[in-house]
Amino acid sequence: MVRTIETAEAPAAVGAYSQATKHDDMVFTAGQIPATPDGDLLDDAPITRQTEQALDNVEAVLAEAGLAMNHVLKVTVFLDDIGNFEAMNEVYSGYFDDEPPARSAVGVSELPKGVGVEIEAIAGQ
Repeated sequence: MVRTIETAEAPAAVGAYSQATKHDDMVFTAGQIPATPDGDLLDDAPITRQTEQALDNVEAVLAEAGLAMNHVLKVTVFLDDIGNFEAMNEVYSGYFDDEPPARSAVGVSELPKGVGVEIEAIAGQ
């Protein structure tokens, strides 16, 4: 059975999607952008701060599902400027232990609301 995950500790979904869905022991997060749980958009912040907020949002959604960052199996990072990869990676690496998940990082031409990064994760027990 599929169930949706929703928490006030991450920005609310603003469209026809859920913050995450859970099936058996697997959780699939929606892409998380650098917005605070109160809805403040950090689109003008440095990419390091944007990455931190997006990962904090992923972490909050996973916590609502009873999981933590060490349960993450795969991450996809979308950057509006692939030149920001190193700065993003510096922050990103602080969220995972010595055995980080598989990851893809993709440069795209545009992200929702003009942000610089969007991050989605797949996690399981």
